[in-house]
Amino acid sequence: MKVCAFNASSRKDGNTAILLKHVLKELESEGIETELIQLAGVRIHGCLGCRKCFANKDRRCGQVEDGMNEYIARMLEADGIILGSPTYFADCSAQMRALIERSGMTARANGDMFKRKVGAAVVAVRRAGAIHAFDSMNHFFTIGQMIIAGSSNPLIEHCVITRNSGRFGAGIECANSNPSLSWCEISYNVTDEIGGGV
Repeated sequence: MKVCAFNASSRKDGNTAILLKHVLKELESEGIETELIQLAGVRIHGCLGCRKCFANKDRRCGQVEDGMNEYIARMLEADGIILGSPTYFADCSAQMRALIERSGMTARANGDMFKRKVGAAVVAVRRAGAIHAFDSMNHFFTIGQMIIAGSSNPLIEHCVITRNSGRFGAGIECANSNPSLSWCEISYNVTDEIGGGV
């Protein structure tokens, strides 16, 4: 079994990466193979509506000038897909929107090729907008007829990010409803002047 996670933050090792690595560590402890794909610094664009994916039906996006088809191939190989994004202007990042639009449209054009894969969304947030970002990524899963990993906690997982150690510092406290995970705490130092970021 393999799970592929996408970090759509423009900060490769920011809060979103920390949260995703925590999730992947738990999966690895259960013997599940994992892969983390970083979209930071990668230039990808949204769907152009060219509909080449519908014409070709080759499980590839018709726009071939960037690495999107490699990401689509990784999704196809995986049994589970985790989408991780910071909250930017009350939604997921532009990189995540591009990934959702193009891989989602390609999947629809090819008989919902991600159908019955398991999906989960991870959102890093400092202020408001996390529910919208979470909802945007979950719509990718439901539109593609995927199974969303559930929880007995209505918020699935909650994270509180605090900035209180030194001038800029951060700690993340996560509560997961899975009894085997119990409570966990991730602490780290933020070294850049603006306080890290998601």
